[in-house]
Amino acid sequence: QAVFELEQKIKQTNQTGSASCAVNLNAQFTPHVDSGTGAGQSLSMIVGLGDYYGGELVVEHNEIDIQYKPFTFNGWTQRHWT
Repeated sequence: QAVFELEQKIKQTNQTGSASCAVNLNAQFTPHVDSGTGAGQSLSMIVGLGDYYGGELVVEHNEIDIQYKPFTFNGWTQRHWT
């Protein structure tokens, strides 16, 4: 419940709330596009929380600092990794 409450505070005004979420710790992902139904959603939002270094998100070869900076992208069509 706390994750969805945080989402309501940081999402863009016109963005629909999520139907699901993932919480990861020290995760490293290889380049991929999301699979599955996504509960009809096309956008993914990611934000990094905590005191860490590294951990940038890469979307279509563009490195994005997500530490305390929510970022929204289309995970089903845009190749991404950490």
